[in-house]
Amino acid sequence: MKALVHEFKQGMDGLSYRDVEPASPESGQVRVRIKTAGLNHRDLSVLKRHQPTDPPFIVGSDGAGVIDAIGDDVKNVSVGDEVIINPGLGWKNNSDAPPEGFDILGFPTDGTFGEELVISAEHVEPKPEQLTWEEAGVLALPALTAYRVLFTRARIQPGMKVLIPGIGGGVATFLLQFAKAAGAIVYVTSRSEEKRNKALELGADVAIDSHEDWSEALDGKKMDVVIESIGAATFNESLDQLRRGGTLVTFGSSTDDQVQLNIRKFFYGQFNLLGSTMGSREELRDMLDFIKKHDVKPIMDQTFPLEEYEKGFERMAEAAQLGKVGFTL
Repeated sequence: MKALVHEFKQGMDGLSYRDVEPASPESGQVRVRIKTAGLNHRDLSVLKRHQPTDPPFIVGSDGAGVIDAIGDDVKNVSVGDEVIINPGLGWKNNSDAPPEGFDILGFPTDGTFGEELVISAEHVEPKPEQLTWEEAGVLALPALTAYRVLFTRARIQPGMKVLIPGIGGGVATFLLQFAKAAGAIVYVTSRSEEKRNKALELGADVAIDSHEDWSEALDGKKMDVVIESIGAATFNESLDQLRRGGTLVTFGSSTDDQVQLNIRKFFYGQFNLLGSTMGSREELRDMLDFIKKHDVKPIMDQTFPLEEYEKGFERMAEAAQLGKVGFTL
C-alpha cells in the first residue's frame, strides 16, 4: 500500500510517499481503508522528535474510512462500516488526566496517512452522518481537544465571556463553534484580517487585531475564560484579560514553551490555570453527540491528494490555513 513515511532525516526532509507492507488485523483489531485524513500541528512537531536512527513510521493521527477486514473477537463493528479513527490510545473514561501509557496515534505508532490502517476495534467510532468524508477525516483530534478544554476543564456556561487568541487553526475554530453553541460570548484575536472576518462570519462576537492593545480593544471588559495555545508570545497578554477569579486553559504552544509569570499578580488575581490535552473515548463520544445536536461541522481550509503532502505541510508550517487541512487517499 502507499503511505507517507518518515525516516532517516529529521523534519520534512525525512518524508516520502512510498510503498509499505500492508498489515492484517489480529484478534480485537480492524483494518480501515482510509478515505480521508487530517493534518494537525502534531504531525509537524513529531518530525523533529523522530530521530534518524529510529524505525520508520507512518505519519498522521486523524482519519476516516471504511472497515474492510476484522480480526477475531471483534463484536462492535462489521466489514463495510463507515468510521472515524479515535487517535487517543489508552484513555477510555473521563478522568482528571490521561492514564499512564496514554499515547497518540501517529508516532511512535503508525498513523493514518496511508491507504490502510490496522487498529484496535475500540478506537473506531461511527462516522457522523451529517459530515462529508473530507470533514470526517479531520475531526477527531482537534474537536476532542476543543471539547475537553471547554466543557471538562473550563466548564463554560451560557453567557460566559470567552477569549480565543490566534483564531484560524483547527482546534481554535472548533473552540469558537462549540463555545457559541453553548451560549458563550466569544472574543477572538488574529493578525489576519481575513481570519478575523471569517471568525465573525462563524459567530464570534468580537474579533481583535492581535497587533492592537488587547485591553483597549476589549474596552475594559474582562473574560471569564481564556483559551491559550500560542505560548510565551501571548501568555501574559492573555492573562491580563482575565477577570479576578477567571480561568486560563492552555493546551499547546506554537511559540516558546517557557513563560515568565508574575506570581504575586497571579495569586492576587485568584486566577485558575489549567492544562489540557486531547481527551478520553468517553469525551469523544460526548463530542460526537454534541456536534450532531448542534450541527457543527469542521471548517475546511484546503484538501490535497496525499501524494501532494508538501502543499499541506507547508501551508500549516506557515500558519496560512483557516480551519482544517485534509488529505484524500
